[in-house]
Amino acid sequence: MPSLADKVDIRRARLADAPSIAELSGQLGYPTPEKEMADRLAHLIRHPRFGAVLIAESYDGKIIGWLHVSVTPLLEVPLRAEVNGLIVAEGQRSSGAGAKLLKAAEAWAKSKGCGSMSVRSNVVRDRAHSFYLRNGYEHYKTQKAFRKAL
Repeated sequence: MPSLADKVDIRRARLADAPSIAELSGQLGYPTPEKEMADRLAHLIRHPRFGAVLIAESYDGKIIGWLHVSVTPLLEVPLRAEVNGLIVAEGQRSSGAGAKLLKAAEAWAKSKGCGSMSVRSNVVRDRAHSFYLRNGYEHYKTQKAFRKAL
Protein backbone atom coordinates (compact mmCIF):
# COMPACT_ATOMS: atom_id res chain seq x y z
CA MET A 1 0.00 0.00 0.00
CA PRO A 2 1.47 3.41 -0.94
CA SER A 3 2.41 5.73 1.90
CA LEU A 4 1.34 9.37 2.10
CA ALA A 5 4.87 10.33 1.04
CA ASP A 6 4.29 8.48 -2.24
CA LYS A 7 1.45 10.93 -2.92
CA VAL A 8 3.65 14.00 -2.30
CA ASP A 9 5.53 15.77 -5.07
CA ILE A 10 8.57 17.95 -4.46
CA ARG A 11 9.03 20.97 -6.70
CA ARG A 12 10.64 24.40 -6.73
CA ALA A 13 8.63 27.21 -5.15
CA ARG A 14 6.65 29.65 -7.27
CA LEU A 15 5.64 33.16 -6.28
CA ALA A 16 2.01 32.02 -6.00
CA ASP A 17 3.13 29.75 -3.11
CA ALA A 18 3.95 32.72 -0.85
CA PRO A 19 0.65 32.68 1.13
CA SER A 20 1.05 28.98 1.96
CA ILE A 21 4.73 29.43 2.81
CA ALA A 22 3.80 32.33 5.11
CA GLU A 23 1.13 30.24 6.84
CA LEU A 24 3.55 27.36 7.40
CA SER A 25 6.23 29.77 8.62
CA GLY A 26 3.83 30.77 11.38
CA GLN A 27 3.57 27.10 12.41
CA LEU A 28 7.38 27.02 12.52
CA GLY A 29 7.34 29.98 14.90
CA TYR A 30 8.20 32.70 12.40
CA PRO A 31 4.95 34.50 11.58
CA THR A 32 5.40 36.56 8.42
CA PRO A 33 2.85 38.71 6.59
CA GLU A 34 2.03 37.34 3.12
CA LYS A 35 3.34 40.45 1.34
CA GLU A 36 6.67 40.24 3.13
CA MET A 37 6.94 36.53 2.36
CA ALA A 38 6.12 37.22 -1.29
CA ASP A 39 8.92 39.81 -1.41
CA ARG A 40 11.42 37.40 0.20
CA LEU A 41 10.39 34.54 -2.06
CA ALA A 42 10.55 36.73 -5.18
CA HIS A 43 14.11 37.71 -4.27
CA LEU A 44 15.15 34.06 -3.87
CA ILE A 45 13.48 33.08 -7.13
CA ARG A 46 15.18 35.96 -9.00
CA HIS A 47 18.57 35.22 -7.39
CA PRO A 48 18.98 31.43 -7.30
CA ARG A 49 22.59 31.82 -6.15
CA PHE A 50 21.08 32.39 -2.68
CA GLY A 51 19.63 28.89 -2.64
CA ALA A 52 16.46 27.02 -3.43
CA VAL A 53 13.02 26.85 -1.89
CA LEU A 54 11.44 23.44 -2.30
CA ILE A 55 7.75 22.70 -1.88
CA ALA A 56 6.04 19.49 -0.77
CA GLU A 57 2.69 19.36 -2.54
CA SER A 58 0.03 16.75 -1.85
CA TYR A 59 -1.76 14.86 -4.63
CA ASP A 60 -4.69 17.28 -4.29
CA GLY A 61 -2.50 20.35 -4.86
CA LYS A 62 -2.18 21.45 -1.24
CA ILE A 63 1.18 22.73 -0.06
CA ILE A 64 2.06 20.72 3.03
CA GLY A 65 5.67 21.73 3.56
CA TRP A 66 8.66 23.72 2.42
CA LEU A 67 12.43 23.68 2.75
CA HIS A 68 14.92 26.47 2.09
CA VAL A 69 18.47 25.33 1.32
CA SER A 70 21.50 27.46 0.52
CA VAL A 71 25.23 27.27 -0.06
CA THR A 72 27.52 29.76 1.65
CA PRO A 73 31.19 29.30 0.76
CA LEU A 74 33.23 29.40 3.98
CA LEU A 75 36.99 29.53 4.41
CA GLU A 76 37.06 27.18 7.38
CA VAL A 77 35.23 24.18 5.88
CA PRO A 78 34.80 22.52 2.48
CA LEU A 79 31.78 23.65 0.45
CA ARG A 80 28.56 22.57 2.13
CA ALA A 81 24.89 23.40 1.99
CA GLU A 82 22.65 24.29 4.87
CA VAL A 83 18.98 23.75 5.55
CA ASN A 84 17.84 27.23 6.50
CA GLY A 85 14.26 26.24 7.22
CA LEU A 86 12.07 23.16 7.01
CA ILE A 87 8.43 22.82 7.99
CA VAL A 88 5.75 20.25 7.37
CA ALA A 89 2.16 21.22 8.20
CA GLU A 90 0.60 20.14 11.45
CA GLY A 91 -1.37 16.99 10.78
CA GLN A 92 1.03 15.99 7.98
CA ARG A 93 4.13 15.42 10.10
CA SER A 94 5.64 11.92 10.22
CA SER A 95 4.14 11.24 6.78
CA GLY A 96 7.48 11.17 4.95
CA ALA A 97 7.07 14.58 3.31
CA GLY A 98 9.91 16.08 5.36
CA ALA A 99 12.25 13.24 4.41
CA LYS A 100 11.38 13.75 0.72
CA LEU A 101 12.11 17.48 1.04
CA LEU A 102 15.42 16.71 2.74
CA LYS A 103 16.44 14.20 0.04
CA ALA A 104 15.58 16.70 -2.69
CA ALA A 105 17.64 19.39 -0.92
CA GLU A 106 20.57 16.97 -0.60
CA ALA A 107 20.40 16.25 -4.33
CA TRP A 108 20.33 19.99 -5.03
CA ALA A 109 23.37 20.47 -2.77
CA LYS A 110 25.29 17.70 -4.54
CA SER A 111 24.51 19.36 -7.88
CA LYS A 112 26.16 22.53 -6.53
CA GLY A 113 29.34 20.65 -5.61
CA CYS A 114 28.68 20.35 -1.89
CA GLY A 115 30.17 17.42 -0.02
CA SER A 116 27.97 17.78 3.04
CA MET A 117 24.85 19.38 4.43
CA SER A 118 24.22 20.97 7.81
CA VAL A 119 21.19 22.16 9.70
CA ARG A 120 20.66 24.17 12.86
CA SER A 121 17.71 23.36 15.07
CA ASN A 122 16.48 25.15 18.18
CA VAL A 123 17.35 23.26 21.37
CA VAL A 124 13.65 22.94 22.25
CA ARG A 125 12.75 21.09 19.02
CA ASP A 126 13.24 17.51 20.23
CA ARG A 127 11.03 16.06 17.51
CA ALA A 128 13.05 17.82 14.81
CA HIS A 129 16.29 16.56 16.35
CA SER A 130 15.01 12.98 16.15
CA PHE A 131 13.94 13.56 12.54
CA TYR A 132 17.42 14.70 11.50
CA LEU A 133 19.11 11.84 13.34
CA ARG A 134 16.77 9.35 11.61
CA ASN A 135 17.74 10.88 8.28
CA GLY A 136 21.47 10.36 8.75
CA TYR A 137 22.53 13.64 10.32
CA GLU A 138 24.76 13.69 13.39
CA HIS A 139 24.79 16.18 16.23
CA TYR A 140 28.29 17.62 16.10
CA LYS A 141 28.15 21.01 17.85
CA THR A 142 26.17 23.09 20.32
CA GLN A 143 26.51 26.84 20.10
CA LYS A 144 24.90 30.14 21.00
CA ALA A 145 23.54 32.42 18.31
CA PHE A 146 23.99 36.19 18.35
CA ARG A 147 22.25 38.85 16.28
CA LYS A 148 22.61 42.59 15.76
CA ALA A 149 20.16 44.81 13.88
CA LEU A 150 21.74 46.91 11.14
